[in-house]
Amino acid sequence: MNPALMRRQAPPAMRWAMLRVLTLSTLFPNRARPTLGVFVERQTLGLAALEDVAVEVVSPVGLPPWPLSLHPHYRPRARLPLHEAWKGLSVHRPRFRVLPRIGDARSAEAMAKALLPSLRTLRERFPVDVIDAEFFWPDGPAAMHLSRALGVPFSIKARGSDIHYWAGRPDIAARILAAARAANGLLAVSAALRADMAALGIPEDRIAVHYTGVDTALFGRIGRAEAKARLGVAGPLIVTAGTLMERKGQRLVLAALGDIPDASLILVGEGPDRRRLERIVRAEVLSGRVRILGNRPHAELPELMAAADVMVLPSASEGLANVWVEALASGTPVVTCDVGGAREAIDRPEAGRLVARDPAAIAAAVRLLLADPPTPEKVRAAAERFSWERNARELEAHLRALA
Repeated sequence: MNPALMRRQAPPAMRWAMLRVLTLSTLFPNRARPTLGVFVERQTLGLAALEDVAVEVVSPVGLPPWPLSLHPHYRPRARLPLHEAWKGLSVHRPRFRVLPRIGDARSAEAMAKALLPSLRTLRERFPVDVIDAEFFWPDGPAAMHLSRALGVPFSIKARGSDIHYWAGRPDIAARILAAARAANGLLAVSAALRADMAALGIPEDRIAVHYTGVDTALFGRIGRAEAKARLGVAGPLIVTAGTLMERKGQRLVLAALGDIPDASLILVGEGPDRRRLERIVRAEVLSGRVRILGNRPHAELPELMAAADVMVLPSASEGLANVWVEALASGTPVVTCDVGGAREAIDRPEAGRLVARDPAAIAAAVRLLLADPPTPEKVRAAAERFSWERNARELEAHLRALA
């Protein structure tokens, strides 16, 4: 029986002992970057809300040596508090040294070395039972070093780019594999990502699939007509949400827009491709049909997803994109590529279409969904198995088994 279920059904005398979790995550929101890793934040809030579970969050801040730390790119991070209460969570933000462009492969070791003294002090009042690393790079190898120094078991969760991008660098891949083999537990956000991890040489039978969740109290509460009216949108609307970068495929969506008559497009996100995308919009005379909103608070996404007739994200790689699930929960079908866990989310015709990473294929799929839209209720049904409550219970059971 699931240990979390046993605990909920047991009488008070049989309650589990307190599980003390140290969540280690370089992807965690802060005042400078409030949308960074909101999915990690939501997972951690769910875990911390469970009875008999206590959580402390360590979100290391990488800074280069002075005077590089004065650069505008790093200045907001340098001003972050070393410790704060963040939405009820105790969050520590210790600094560690990074060397821009040349120091990536050593960042995990640098992080662990910088964290160890403060974690030894933390353990005096918070005797950690297990370290929960939320990303494979650099969190995973750092957790391995900390685990050895502190004598505490550790788990690592793979989310997508940590395997698809960072493991493509030989110097970093060796560290990722070493951490995976040393870990007491491994998680992946989809079965497809688990298979990709196995292809790297990580034993597949040691990897548990741990799906993301979605907050149905936020996503799915607004009707499409109301959401469009609030945004001042008339006619078909496409929304794309994600970091503005080549791998996410916003350029392909802009190219497809010419073959989707009368549709408008909203791009949500920030990233290195923004200027190039703005140039394309101007060159193709799409300004009247395209809005590039930049990063928006996560609280604004439910309205944007609800207003969309189709959510498009033609990624080159993914683990299992949270925005797929958030769109489905909003009643909005998804057009994406057959990458990562796409088949696990887009598992029925009503949920959307899986297409080639090609503007013509994207446009054809969007036109089909606009011509014969599935009912929002049937789209939402595809998101029913993605729940933050389930996510928290499964994570607790996984970590408690390690501790």
